[in-house]
Amino acid sequence: MSALDFFQRWRVRLGYLLGIVALVLARPTLRSIIMGGAVGLIGLAIRAYAAGYLHKQEVLTTTGPYARTRNPLYFGSSILAAGAAVAMNSWWVAALLFVYFTLVYSMVMRREELELRRQHGAAFDQYSASVPLFFPRLFASAHPSPASSAFSAKQYAKNHEYQAMIGFVLLLIALLLIWHFRT
Repeated sequence: MSALDFFQRWRVRLGYLLGIVALVLARPTLRSIIMGGAVGLIGLAIRAYAAGYLHKQEVLTTTGPYARTRNPLYFGSSILAAGAAVAMNSWWVAALLFVYFTLVYSMVMRREELELRRQHGAAFDQYSASVPLFFPRLFASAHPSPASSAFSAKQYAKNHEYQAMIGFVLLLIALLLIWHFRT
């Protein structure tokens, strides 16, 4: 199994383990939870917006947020992780989340890129040449993608994006409990 395959398969399980370690190291305050929650909401909004456009394994999605970055879900996840780090109020947690995200998701993005290139060929090459991998560009590139040209709440639900929101809310509740019992 290559490193790319390993991180693709184990990223969620490793994330759960990291979550446990992060909660042990967390030193939340009410202020940090509120601020982190606000930052996390931005990440959740970006993820929700992207999920409403994404038609996994069907078409090469190049419209909406995918016209600004090839990985808006992961970009939203990075903001969500930053919100979690702020909420946990620990430099150790922030460093762990940064290392985890950088290592795991850079590998995952590269593996997915190989799959998209294999599936969509020249169309993906043209798309990837004009749209950045991770950090969004200010102005969108124009790429035809008729199957995913508008946000769809049905597509959002099909992609199970609500699970990210549930997970973040549960994290904030856990941090509120930690804060409550430590004060």
